[in-house]
Amino acid sequence: MDMQGNRQLAVTQQQAWDALNDPEVLKRCIPGCDKVQADGDNRYAIGMALKIGPVAAKFNGKILLSDINPPSSYKLGFDGQGGVAGFGKGSAQVTLAPNDEGCELGYTVNAQVGGKIAQLGQRLIDGAAKNLAEDFFKRFDEEMQRQHPENYAAKVVMGDSEAEAETSAQNSGVPVWVWVAGGIVLAAAAWWLR
Repeated sequence: MDMQGNRQLAVTQQQAWDALNDPEVLKRCIPGCDKVQADGDNRYAIGMALKIGPVAAKFNGKILLSDINPPSSYKLGFDGQGGVAGFGKGSAQVTLAPNDEGCELGYTVNAQVGGKIAQLGQRLIDGAAKNLAEDFFKRFDEEMQRQHPENYAAKVVMGDSEAEAETSAQNSGVPVWVWVAGGIVLAAAAWWLR
């Protein structure tokens, strides 16, 4: 299974990097996770409950970070065992690129599954993996909002005022540029009549 994507975050590259390397943050953000513990240099032990279709299992695994380039990127290798449910192993390349809105988190995942999980079919597995990734990013974004509300407050204020203006114009059925042009014409007429 291969999966890739990216996500815009309102936090700085360093703030995102620190969070992605914090076991407690990861524990809160990974769906079904109940354990992320340091287990040596750039090694972590992880425990999580996972349900894909009719197969549910508790997975225990290891994560190893390599090719670490702070605060820009790292490679993550993982290997998890779920008993009779099967196993999952693979790697992910994670990148953080700063931009005007904060930073963009990009990822590319290559994974293999075996056991009962592999018998479920590729479409079901791919769908579950995408849902897990979306759930992780939603939780991670919420965690960043909790930890760095000042970054998100500015984004919301700017976004809400633009959205309100657009919604107001759409509800009236008159394009925004007409309101702006009309305002300019009225101001010019008032000045001329003086």
